[in-house]
Amino acid sequence: MKKLDSAKLILVGVTLFSMFFGAGNLIFPPYLGYLAGEKTISAFAGFMITAVIFPVLGVTAVAKTGGLDHLCQKVHPGFALLFSFAVYLCIGPMLAIPRTASTSYAMFGFLTGRLGEGTFLGMDVQLAASLLYSLLFFLAAGIVAKRPEKLKDRLGKRLTPILILLIIVLFIAGLAHGELSVNSSSGAYAASAFGTGFVEGYNTMDTLAAMVFGIVIAMNIRDLGIENNGAIARETIRGGVIAGIFLASMYGMLAFLGMRSGDLISGAQNGTEILTALAGGFFGDLGSVILAVIYFIACFNVCVGLISSCAKFFAEKLHFLGFDAWRWILTAWSFGISIMGLNTILSISVPILSIIYPVAMAVIILNLLPIKALEKPIVHKLVVAAALLYGIYTVI
Repeated sequence: MKKLDSAKLILVGVTLFSMFFGAGNLIFPPYLGYLAGEKTISAFAGFMITAVIFPVLGVTAVAKTGGLDHLCQKVHPGFALLFSFAVYLCIGPMLAIPRTASTSYAMFGFLTGRLGEGTFLGMDVQLAASLLYSLLFFLAAGIVAKRPEKLKDRLGKRLTPILILLIIVLFIAGLAHGELSVNSSSGAYAASAFGTGFVEGYNTMDTLAAMVFGIVIAMNIRDLGIENNGAIARETIRGGVIAGIFLASMYGMLAFLGMRSGDLISGAQNGTEILTALAGGFFGDLGSVILAVIYFIACFNVCVGLISSCAKFFAEKLHFLGFDAWRWILTAWSFGISIMGLNTILSISVPILSIIYPVAMAVIILNLLPIKALEKPIVHKLVVAAALLYGIYTVI
């Protein structure tokens, strides 16, 4: 079977990495390092399992079975379809897509703050600025998402290398500041560094994202000349491993920076505060620009990847509208939610995510472990039922 050469395989992996690596992926690792301190290695090991290994396994499972809706077929076809829609809705238009604009906009405070507190066309100037930013952000994302098979060129070749380079620049600057010291572990990390890191990786939700992005990655591989479905599945898995390597590398750099940030910031409440303090301490005013660009690219990549993936899925399952119609519906919906506020939508989607995440992990394991007994439908039903009950238990 035809294979991708090394350069094309890396491009596929970088493209998949770009769709994984959003604002949340920037925030969690430095905060982990900041709180874990001298126990960062142990905490990072736990984080790696749920933030890197399981997402790679998710890509593998989806590629192996032929799609997200096939993962739960042995439970029941109806459940498989319902689970697929729940994953796509929650990880996409109900959560991650709408917040990409607001999250990245917040990093441009060094610019928007200069607008003051006046009005523009009868509207608060700060509100007008955020509306304009969101409109342009989603309009650009919707346009780029038009050709999902070309994301390897638009995200993988152009935007993502800039993102990776800027994170490396921050890391090198951290190495150069030899006076920075390692924090002492605190909070839950002091008691159980590995277990707490494991839970933090769970919170990235990338295992669910892995199930969503396979549909677009397969299109990009086909665009590179691989036509056989078996070969596409194999190259998707190989690309997933490359993406995992990039994720682990970027996470490691960010966790290291957080671990050594105590001299620059005290009482940090999240990773954004830590990165802001580090970038400012390393580069002064230029640090705000660097961090804003990092957040913008990360959020934009995820937004484009999710719009493309969700629109493709809905077009395949709901035939009354095509890909382009779903693409603009998702874009318009996300813009509307971003300006109306995310609190209500988050209050609905986050509990659903917490319920389905254990199910996702369970079906990935069931479909990958080479154990004959696990192939029986009754085993799938019992394990998924147990995972579902556990997810419900964590919410109530």
